[in-house]
Amino acid sequence: MSTETFALPDVGEGLTEASILTWAVAVGDEVAVNQVLVEVETAKAAVELPSPFDGVVAELLVGEGDTVAVGAGIVRVTTAAAAASDGVPDETSGSVLVGYGTSSAGTTRRPRRRSGPARPPAPESHGAGRPLATPPVRKLAKESGVDLAEVAHDGDRIRREDLQRHLDGVDPTPPSSPAPSSPSPSDERRVPVQGVRKATAAAMTASAFTAPHVTEFLTVDVTAMTETVEALKAHPAFADVRVTPLLLVARALLSAIRHHPDVNARWDEANQEIVHQRKVNLGIAAATPRGLLVPNIKDAAALTLVELARSLGELTTTARAGRTTPEQMSGGTITITNVGVFGVDAATPILNPGEAAILCFGAVRRRPWEFRGEIALREITQLSLSFDHRLVDGELGSKVLGRVGAVLADPAMELLLD
Repeated sequence: MSTETFALPDVGEGLTEASILTWAVAVGDEVAVNQVLVEVETAKAAVELPSPFDGVVAELLVGEGDTVAVGAGIVRVTTAAAAASDGVPDETSGSVLVGYGTSSAGTTRRPRRRSGPARPPAPESHGAGRPLATPPVRKLAKESGVDLAEVAHDGDRIRREDLQRHLDGVDPTPPSSPAPSSPSPSDERRVPVQGVRKATAAAMTASAFTAPHVTEFLTVDVTAMTETVEALKAHPAFADVRVTPLLLVARALLSAIRHHPDVNARWDEANQEIVHQRKVNLGIAAATPRGLLVPNIKDAAALTLVELARSLGELTTTARAGRTTPEQMSGGTITITNVGVFGVDAATPILNPGEAAILCFGAVRRRPWEFRGEIALREITQLSLSFDHRLVDGELGSKVLGRVGAVLADPAMELLLD
């Protein structure tokens, strides 16, 4: 028998760390090659890591919520293979999945975070003294600073109701104590910034303070667009895809880029050059439980409207399910964000780092509007375009935004079914 150490792999794009989301195994569990061991969250996506070994889980080296460096050991598995030397378990093998790299730091890992002295296992336990609870309950307990071993429960696992009763019964300020000068822990909820949210915060801060942002607005009568959406839904070519206003917004932006390709560019600081990109990798900002993701559709300008609709549907479904891959998150050239789905009229979006522009689509509302010389109720929306003024001047930005508005006001000007 020997013990193999599975090290956290680099799952793509040269990432240096990841956070442990959920363990799918516990100490004592038998595992097989390619069986999922753990779900981790990188700066770009949530990823399930399969086991490279057959054997029995000997030790979980890190806990849920811990942030681990690439190359550090995260789990040990006892295998039936002969020991490498004198039967001594291999503690530092640094084994990783085929095709994944490791950092030069080897398997050195961060110390495990401990909230206090070790406690004996609770009566209702799992694996190595670990109380049974679902990942959402464990997450709430971690955010509330509660050790699940201290939570009373009468079933086979700790439920959210059990945890809530425990939280409600905690009195952080005894009657004899003076009033605290700051909010008590029960009045606050602290959430560690890690994974996608940590990367987004760093990227948005860098973008806001690096690229000189300019935002322009355009109010558009999109009655014809909404009518076109309904017509496409009934068209046989779109029978198996979801048609939304965002589809036509994406098509309108692609039309604007075709007429004004200089907006599809990036700034090369090292060489002091503007890099014009021939392909449009269209990013779509998606709100997910783990934070804002901006996966992109590769070479979107080469797709037909049906293909674009299908790609949009797959992209949003994958993002909301937390299964966006690092490859889908890389290489974007321009982005659309849709705040209208939240009932918001307009916004001044921050550029996705490395891109020249981002288009914002607001809520569509019925409003009195001048139409053919008369006042009528029309479908109105507001568009905004933020752009990097080093790459895009006011003239180019205005032309791009104007073209998007013109296509949405009269979709017939585009060959939608090409």
